[in-house]
Formats: sequence, structure tokens, C-alpha cells
Amino acid sequence: MASTSASRPDGVTGRMRNAASTICSDNQSLIAEIRKALSMMRDIAVDLEKHNQFEKVKELEKAVAELVNSYEDCMHHSSAIQSVANAYQPGSESTDFKKLLEGEFVKLKGSSKSDLQNHRLMRQFREAIWNVHHAGQPMPGEEHEDIVMTSTQCNLLNFTCPLSGKPVTELAEPVRSVECQHIYDKKAIMIYLRSKNTNGQCPLAGCPKILQASKVFCDPLLLVEIDEMRAMSKHNTRTEVIEDFTALDEED
Repeated sequence: MASTSASRPDGVTGRMRNAASTICSDNQSLIAEIRKALSMMRDIAVDLEKHNQFEKVKELEKAVAELVNSYEDCMHHSSAIQSVANAYQPGSESTDFKKLLEGEFVKLKGSSKSDLQNHRLMRQFREAIWNVHHAGQPMPGEEHEDIVMTSTQCNLLNFTCPLSGKPVTELAEPVRSVECQHIYDKKAIMIYLRSKNTNGQCPLAGCPKILQASKVFCDPLLLVEIDEMRAMSKHNTRTEVIEDFTALDEED
């Protein structure tokens, strides 16, 4: 008699994808903790720079580079797990998942072609250090526009909730869609989805994705990224004030 899993391949693939989602969720929690650690290390480095502890800042920068590399590896592992799970089809022969995952990881890492020293998180770290004594000035070898782009880069796809109109940094309960990664006020999006019988098109103009209530939630990285956005906004405001004073001095 054929096994239930063999006769119901959809059940096997469904369980595989659910397991992959669980693993990726756990991995995302780790990624969120790494991001928190990087922010903490950046703050410590800024304090050291203020006290002219330059050698310690250099040591900390090396540690940050290693952690950013681990962060990228975690991201690739999550993508590899999800990719293998989505492509999996049960067959008569056993599947070497370890080999599949390793192969997918190598492929993803190879295709990223990211220069660690130019990684967004590394650039933000160096910029924070530079701004201790040179706020408002471009770092050596870079134009002012490059610095502004680095300081304003963010993983968040929308900065205001399309339903409530509130900035995401002011949302009491922010949630994000798994499907399109757009962010909403929890109460507003749940009322919206209930009006659409739990499924409805993303309310952000131009987004075609269909939302499900079960796939709109506060993932571990969301709060970290919103905190980073708040910090960026404060930094940019300070930079603009410094530039305004510099301009006034030049006029005088």
C-alpha cells in the first residue's frame, strides 16, 4: 500500500514549505539580533571616536566587518532554504537536502557580488564615525550626494501607512505583508481585510499583491528597521542644521 505522503505529494510539499517558513522565521530572529548588535557597536564606536580612542575604533570596525559578513550569510541561508522548499517535488528516490541547500547557498552568495567594504551597513558604520568630527562633510573619496544616499538608504518599502496616513515610525502596532513587504497600521489593515473577507489587494497604490490576514504581521526585523529609520531621520536633521549654520558663516 502506497504511503499517504506518496499518494498526496501536495501534502508533502505543503509541509516542506511550512517547515521552511518556520526555519526562516527563526533565522530572521537571529538576523534581527545581528542588526541590533551592529547598531550597538556603531554607537560604542561613536563614543570611542569622541574620546579619540582611534585604535579601538579600528578594532571595532574589523569586528563589525565580520558580523556584517555573518549577516549576509544568514540572509543567503534563509533564501536558500526558501528556494529549495519552493522547488521541491517528491519523487521515488530520497532527496539529499544538505547537498541541495549547500548548492543553492553557493549560487546565491556568488550571484550577490557584494563588496563587504561597500556594504550598506559598513558604510553607515564608517559614516557615523566620520560625522563625529566632520559632520556635514563628505568622506574622503566620496561626493556629498553619495553620503546622503548612504545615510538615507533603508529596507522599508513605504514610509507611511496607505490606510491611516501615519508615518511608519509613529505606528503603535506596525505590521508587514509577507507577499509585498509593505507596512501598515495593524488595526487599519485588519479592518480593511475584514471588509474584503480576509483577502484583499494591497491598499498601496500600484501594488497588485493580494493580502491574507495570516500573512500580515510584525516580523522580527520590522521593529529593528523602523528604529534604524528613526535614527537616520534624526541624523539627517542634525546634518541639515549643521549645513545651514555653515552656509550662514560663509555668507558672513
